[in-house]
Amino acid sequence: MADPDPATRSDTAARRGTELMLRVASALVLAPLAVGTAISGNWPFQVFWGLAAIGVFWEWSTLVAGKDHRSVVMVGAAAVGLACVLASNDCLWGAAAVIALGPMATAPLAPQRRRGWVAGGVPYAAAIGVAPIALRSDSGGESGVVAMVFLFAIVWSTDIAAYFVGRLVGGPKLLPRISPKKTWSGALGGLGAAVLAAIVLAKLVGLAPFALAGIAAVLSCLSQAGDLFESLVKRKFGVKDSSHLIPGHGGLMDRLDGFVFVAAAAAVVGILRGGLEAPAQGLLMW
Repeated sequence: MADPDPATRSDTAARRGTELMLRVASALVLAPLAVGTAISGNWPFQVFWGLAAIGVFWEWSTLVAGKDHRSVVMVGAAAVGLACVLASNDCLWGAAAVIALGPMATAPLAPQRRRGWVAGGVPYAAAIGVAPIALRSDSGGESGVVAMVFLFAIVWSTDIAAYFVGRLVGGPKLLPRISPKKTWSGALGGLGAAVLAAIVLAKLVGLAPFALAGIAAVLSCLSQAGDLFESLVKRKFGVKDSSHLIPGHGGLMDRLDGFVFVAAAAAVVGILRGGLEAPAQGLLMW
């Protein structure tokens, strides 16, 4: 097959350069905002993640529910918002009940062939709000802040390293039918970066580095699984981006696809080990 002409190659390179610049600019805005609200805690943090969760549910419903998605959005967004409010008021059992019952309220509002996908919207979106709120509300002083910084470090290092290592090294594709651009080299690079980030953070805050490195390895794999899952959903419904809210990234789902899996898993582990009062300590202290 003949190589593309120079003009085509130049246009492609220019588009990639513009996309990368937009991604960097968006990250320079969103990352400090996410970290800043995590440090401040209380209502700014709760509002930030509550709005993110509602936004993700809107994108999910627009994507999977078809043209008649307004009633799904209204009911589901109310359920997601209520779950986040309950979590913010230390009522995690109530939030869990809303998350469990939400699919029963939204699925009947969608066309029959799409009800399974619509039913998944409330748990998927609510996890983005409830899990961070639960971890940040830990009663152990700064543990909640450290837990959030840990999650950010895992997801961001995985994402950045996978992107650049995959482009630089290339090699065999990871799952080409789901995400044609992802490679094994990128996946391993992201995994290694997450482990390194966890060790550095553990050393800085006085936690067990090997334990956090092991957790980071699992969470990095989950982050990449979340990315692939969202790619699967978009491919299933024939769209490139979940929306156009974030320049260079598409929508909130495109930006938070890995974080939702990571945050949900971290919250479950934290609650199982530390209880409802100290989930961040349960996640971090081994």
